[in-house]
Amino acid sequence: MPAQRRFAQVDVFTSKPLFGNPVAVILDAEGLTSKQMQQVALWTNLSETTFVLPATEPGADYHTRIFTPTEELPFAGHPTLGTAHAVIEAGLAAPRDGKLVMQCGAGLVDVSVDGAGLSFRLPRFVPRAAINAEDLAGILGAERLIGDAEVIDTGPHWLVARVDDVAMLSPDAVRLKDHLARNSATGVTAYSETAAGELAVRSFFFTDGLVEDPVCGSGNAAVAAHRIRAGTVGDGDAWLARQGRQIGRDGEIRVRVEQGFVHVGGSCVTVVRGQILI
Repeated sequence: MPAQRRFAQVDVFTSKPLFGNPVAVILDAEGLTSKQMQQVALWTNLSETTFVLPATEPGADYHTRIFTPTEELPFAGHPTLGTAHAVIEAGLAAPRDGKLVMQCGAGLVDVSVDGAGLSFRLPRFVPRAAINAEDLAGILGAERLIGDAEVIDTGPHWLVARVDDVAMLSPDAVRLKDHLARNSATGVTAYSETAAGELAVRSFFFTDGLVEDPVCGSGNAAVAAHRIRAGTVGDGDAWLARQGRQIGRDGEIRVRVEQGFVHVGGSCVTVVRGQILI
């Protein structure tokens, strides 16, 4: 029989409702099948929907499964933060020493909670060289790439490149789709340095057509990995990334490199709270 389950929709990487990047969170997901979860994610039609379950791994506070409208992901950035925010608000878990531990397909993920918001520690990243990287500038509508493009696996596989000004990008959808397929990449994340300690970032991927991600946690984590590998940042460095301005969804992401790990964080705000019948 269908049952009412607690539901929240959280805007991530913003403190202003209707900005940032939304994630739908089903807070009472125990008993749902994978097929039901996929159907709910298709229905919400957001980039990700998460399902909160009791933890099964020692040390974890809760278990999160993450679905796009078409598939399950082992890890994703803004869903991790939005789910942690919703779990705390619902009283399903409380931070211990300023930290929660989330179980997901990628393993255990540390989520820090403090006055500045929430941040996750990227569980791991795996880089590989990009194929036909010399074509990417023209495909994106950039004058040039700065340094090498790489594919960085942070859960999703992001093709990452630095350009002079992300605001000027105008991707050729047909060529980009083919280029991403050649690179076995989920999407492309481009960044530019706008001021000391600040970046501008844009991320693009395909569903039925080309989509611009409002604010992307895993994409910004991939940017951090790219910068580490390029030698432009190292342990102890931190910066502010701005993303979403081109589509009216201004978000801010705080990134830092600490003891070799990438940490990505920001503010969250709940915009919908209620019940969903599943």
